[in-house]
Amino acid sequence: MSSHPIDFLLLGNNFGTPEMREIWSEQNRLTQQINVEVALALAEGELGVIPQQAALSIAELANASQLNIKDIAASGAQMKHSLMPVLTALQQQCGDAGEYIHYGATTQDIIDTATVLQLAQTLQVIVRDSTAVANELKALASEHQYTLMTGRTHGMQALPTTFGFKVAVWLDEFIRHLDRLAAITPRLLTGNISGAISTYAALGEVGPEVERRTLARLNLSTPNIGWQAARDRFSEYASVAVLISGTLGKIGNELYNLMRTEINEVEEPFSSGKIGSTTMPHKRNPAALEGLASLTQPLLHSASLIYQSMHVEHERDAMSWRAEWIALPEISIYLSAQLQNAQSILSGLTVNKARMLANLQMQDGLL
Repeated sequence: MSSHPIDFLLLGNNFGTPEMREIWSEQNRLTQQINVEVALALAEGELGVIPQQAALSIAELANASQLNIKDIAASGAQMKHSLMPVLTALQQQCGDAGEYIHYGATTQDIIDTATVLQLAQTLQVIVRDSTAVANELKALASEHQYTLMTGRTHGMQALPTTFGFKVAVWLDEFIRHLDRLAAITPRLLTGNISGAISTYAALGEVGPEVERRTLARLNLSTPNIGWQAARDRFSEYASVAVLISGTLGKIGNELYNLMRTEINEVEEPFSSGKIGSTTMPHKRNPAALEGLASLTQPLLHSASLIYQSMHVEHERDAMSWRAEWIALPEISIYLSAQLQNAQSILSGLTVNKARMLANLQMQDGLL
């Protein structure tokens, strides 16, 4: 049974999308951890760190979809460890070759690198949907470049502008967001397979090459140095997510205000069967716009956990690390909902040109 609104059947799509929830699901987390272990075994087999045949057997037999998560969870309750139950199940699945699984690696190597693989999937979705939002904004800005309306400062009528100009400002923000996403991608998609305190102690001189080959198999970059105690990559991702969410929240809030009965310059899409109010049948509440604007605040609070996780004691600890397990899924899932919601709103937005012009003339030519 779900205990977080993200996963509620009745509310879940207000807070996320099925696609992003799947990326951050328990099953996909397990799958990516197994993918890392297999890549590690194959790299070590190539280099003679473990028997080549054992590595090939691990690659052939390891299958996350056939592991029983409930059984793994039961083992975890006894072992009190975040990865060992997975390793035990995987070793059993791989038979005699299982003894070579996880050779020379540490728990955080596997979990961090698996998390980066989830972030790689996440970035594909965010870039795709951010591009779609930018395209909708571009179309609106072009269509309404001559649609006169009142520009407002401090909530009051100020000077004439166009609706297209207003939207073009939002578009310019999204162009910068796409630039930011492109800039952080190579830094973010960097794995780490360097052992207990990032010194390759268990693997010796061959350690860096094991890491390089493992990460290459996963299409990840190799770090300049181990980053178990350096969490800035995840914080940078959170920061860009906050910026995108902030723009989306602002768009939602602005259109929400322009939809007020007294202003009535825009209207969000209102499909057949949609209900505005349980009490007042005449109302068309801006529910989608409220949803778009409302997710910026929880996303920002989740991001603050990521920022706090940069405080790592000594070479690593689990206190900061575990906060990321909560915050990264929330940030990604909330943002996916905002991006999808924004696409739907912008593509079906009704712009009341006549009302915009009437509001502009409200002060008898003063503007």
